[in-house]
Amino acid sequence: MTNGRRFDLIFVVLALLLVLGGCAQPPEAERQAAKGAMDAAVSGGADKYAVADLDAAKKVWETAESQMNEKKYKEAKQSYIEAKAAFEKAGGAVEAGKKAASDKASAVLASIGAAWKKLEAKTKTLARQMKSKKGAWVADSRAFTKGLAKAKEMIAADPAGAKPKLDELKAMVDKWDHILKKMAAAPAKSPGTKKTKKPATKKAKK
Repeated sequence: MTNGRRFDLIFVVLALLLVLGGCAQPPEAERQAAKGAMDAAVSGGADKYAVADLDAAKKVWETAESQMNEKKYKEAKQSYIEAKAAFEKAGGAVEAGKKAASDKASAVLASIGAAWKKLEAKTKTLARQMKSKKGAWVADSRAFTKGLAKAKEMIAADPAGAKPKLDELKAMVDKWDHILKKMAAAPAKSPGTKKTKKPATKKAKK
């Protein structure tokens, strides 16, 4: 091969590389598809019920964004495709995650309800000591019953959102458990017992 033909070949290769490089376009279609999958996953509840899968998908998205900024369009295109698949996986995991959260919240609610019933039994055995706390107990009992019903509704609609209500009910149980334990530990006063007065000593007649 002569030097002239060799230079011609090199020139053609370089020209092809320049043409191919110039034709590389940002993968906007893949980016938009991945973003749409991300938005769908979040709106579907993946941020609450498929957190691990969503976080993994976001890492792939961040890699794609970094590659896009560096104009590594070929790599970015593949990363966006992978990110889209990862976000779709996260969206698909929401139902299973929601059921697991619902089962867990329901178990906590059942435990709180059982603890309150035990407190109700204790108040009956400590009826005498409860006299000073009767008004507060009645008010909290009503609030607890309403809260229990509300928590059940919240668990059915959004189990993750029911946590603050469950924490509130648990705090009420802990409050009365502490009060009743103090009452039980205090010495009970027998009804009808009165302090006996010492008989007055008669003064001797002068």
